[in-house]
Amino acid sequence: MATLPGDSSPQPTSGRPIRVVLADDSYLMREAITHVLEGEADFELVATCDSGDALLAAVESEAPDVVLTDIRMPPSGDDEGIAIANRLRKTHPQLGVVVMSQYADPRYGIALLEGGSDRRAYLLKERLHDRAQLVGALATVANGGSVVDSKVVEALIAARSRSEGSLLGELTGRELEILSKIAQGRSNQAIADELALSKRAVEKHINAIFLKLDLSRAEDVSRRVKAALIFLSQQDQDPPAA
Repeated sequence: MATLPGDSSPQPTSGRPIRVVLADDSYLMREAITHVLEGEADFELVATCDSGDALLAAVESEAPDVVLTDIRMPPSGDDEGIAIANRLRKTHPQLGVVVMSQYADPRYGIALLEGGSDRRAYLLKERLHDRAQLVGALATVANGGSVVDSKVVEALIAARSRSEGSLLGELTGRELEILSKIAQGRSNQAIADELALSKRAVEKHINAIFLKLDLSRAEDVSRRVKAALIFLSQQDQDPPAA
């Protein structure tokens, strides 16, 4: 775990345990975490929820110190946990949020921490069998600190390294869009039609792409194939969704 400044030992507020609201659409996950927290005298699980809407309602009714939530939950089924964490930063700035994910996806780590790292944690679900790590993360965010799973940190560093080392990083947004069409086998005219550009404009963009990818000296067909392979190889390296 990577822990930013903050006391990781439980410090009950006004003589009471740290109040926790748990949200996960998996009944088994809720039961497992409930079992862990029931054995901790310094924590009180005040509500369990199976959706983002229920979580927000519990925050209002139970006034917890920390929220422990999965990333993917109803109603969106996408990054509901991240969206709620960012919303709570504005509406309840003193509330700690620990987000759980099945995968070490750097995109979600960045989205969670871009508004600030204080009172935020990102844990992998595989860590939750370790009582000390879960309890430590909850205590840390309750006391103003931040925890990021070490595997997530490694994924963030790897993503940054790929970005800095990739020739694709030299391309503009429009050039990446056109390169994706090349990778799909589109002709210059088809690309022009789809993007509402002139064929001449597409050709200029493609020449710029070849130059930036150091393919300007290859034959035209070979350049298109090599450019497509560069694009697709980078897509294959993208981490799985949470």
